[in-house]
Amino acid sequence: MKRRIPLRKRLLVRLLFVSALIAVCSVAATAWLAVTTTTSALKEEQGQDIAADNSILARLSGYAATHPDWSDVRRTVRDLAHQTGRRIALTSADRSLVADSAPGGTPLPPRPAATVDPLRTDTYTETGAQLSGIDPRAVGPYRVTAEERDRLDALAAKRRACYERFGVEATVVRTPSGRPVLDSPDGVDISYANQSCEDWQPDITTPTEKRAMTDLAALIRPCLKKAGIELGPLYLTLDPSGKDPLGAGYLFKKYAKTRTVKTATQAEQRCVLSARRTQLEPYVAPVAELFLGIGDQNPSRFDMSAANKAKVIGAAGLVLAVTFAVTAVVAVRLVRPLRALTAAAQQPPELHVRVPVTTRDETGILAEAFNGLAERRERLEVQRKAMVSDIAHELRSPLTNIRGWLEVVRDGVVAPDPALLASLHEESLVLQRIIDDLQDLAAADAGTLRLHREPLPAGDLLGQVTAAHRVAADAAGVALRAEADDTAWLEADPVRMRQALGNLVSNALRHTPADGMVTLTARRDGEEVVLTVADTGTGIAPEDLPHVFDRFWRAEKSRSRRTGGSGLGLPIVRHLVAAHGGTAEAASEPGQGAVFTLRLPAVAPPAEA
Repeated sequence: MKRRIPLRKRLLVRLLFVSALIAVCSVAATAWLAVTTTTSALKEEQGQDIAADNSILARLSGYAATHPDWSDVRRTVRDLAHQTGRRIALTSADRSLVADSAPGGTPLPPRPAATVDPLRTDTYTETGAQLSGIDPRAVGPYRVTAEERDRLDALAAKRRACYERFGVEATVVRTPSGRPVLDSPDGVDISYANQSCEDWQPDITTPTEKRAMTDLAALIRPCLKKAGIELGPLYLTLDPSGKDPLGAGYLFKKYAKTRTVKTATQAEQRCVLSARRTQLEPYVAPVAELFLGIGDQNPSRFDMSAANKAKVIGAAGLVLAVTFAVTAVVAVRLVRPLRALTAAAQQPPELHVRVPVTTRDETGILAEAFNGLAERRERLEVQRKAMVSDIAHELRSPLTNIRGWLEVVRDGVVAPDPALLASLHEESLVLQRIIDDLQDLAAADAGTLRLHREPLPAGDLLGQVTAAHRVAADAAGVALRAEADDTAWLEADPVRMRQALGNLVSNALRHTPADGMVTLTARRDGEEVVLTVADTGTGIAPEDLPHVFDRFWRAEKSRSRRTGGSGLGLPIVRHLVAAHGGTAEAASEPGQGAVFTLRLPAVAPPAEA
């Protein structure tokens, strides 16, 4: 019976558990690394992307602020795409393509990333955060001429030299309009220097700027009037630094009698902003849509830091260490019994070494099977030695008789009369029968036993065997009869089947007392034909029943010729039946006789075929 292994003890389940444990450790380590190393990298990447996108938008807004159209923007787009690794495309408000860094025919991203409008922007530019909504680089009519710039540069140089005499290190910064501006360090008090250096004023309004301010005032008045604001003369000042949050300067109300100066209200400031956009519109490029995508260059966005690399290496080393440790423990437990099996298998056969069974898994069952094999080998060795002894005994008896009588005849003690010759002939027949039986067993063991099969009715087979043993049965005073089913047909070698049934009948007659009976029957049982030989003899003891088909085994231990044969008849029966694809069984109760049953494959009678 096949032994059932508990599920938790099976090698497959244990190996799957170990693999799952290693996989869980690997997944956990990977997840931890992904969280700890990728989060910061993604934040850095997002920051870089936002900075790059803002830089692209600022550059294009600056271009639009300093050019009246987009005719020459293609080179700028290509340069920005090369620097940032992004795809950059510009379209007009109606989605007509203006410039694209991707090859022609490449579809645009589904949505624009931003709108490029220098008159309505809050992007971060080189001059700072533009809060007024107008790019500081959009100067239009406020750009000073070359002559005015030279004059302002000279004033700025003199004022800077004056500052230096008071220990103030000022620098000259040029605004988008071309005006120079002095920039002093933060936290330094320059009020005294300003009073002493007021003779040089580089922030005076130039004629160009005055004309632009006058035009702006003319654009502001209709807006103020529409808003219901009545003003006298308008005086606009321009912040020379270009950092005016309104982008146009401060609006003042001047009253003729009181000469009071008052800061503009929010409504007035909105009019100034609207007028400035109207004034600058002819000098800037039209509104465009900006599309951003992944570039073809696919540049590296970020490099893993040394700390993250150390984490990756450490986690990988830990996972490998755990993997090696778990694998080593499992491998040692699995290999230990296999090594014991190997050592036991390498021992000489005569030692019959047993392997201790320490587990209940497949390896433990293999160890039990090995021990069973060793026990069977030991039993076979005992049987082999016994068989050699039995063969020697069986051959020695007739040979001794033949030799003894021949020596007596040779010495002239006994004359070679017919009775003596008949006795010698009988002994030679016994010797020949033993040799033939051994030869049949050897052929059956080697698989070279030849069979000449033919359709055969079981009734005819039983009749032939009964007729052949009728004389012996009458001499022993035993009744011999046969019963057969007409539907019992088999395909068999008739000679070999008569030999098998003859051995069973001879054995039954030998162990059945006078006035007993030996019965042969044949019947059809489904797909099989069942042949039985039953006797009313002394029967077989229960402890002897498992050995009746062993070679040279005889219930009568004295091995007398009078009570038993050679001990090869029943083994030959079993081999002949097995060669026909059948089985042989024995059943007996002491004192009630024995029943030998042969089961062979059945065939349909010729009339039914």
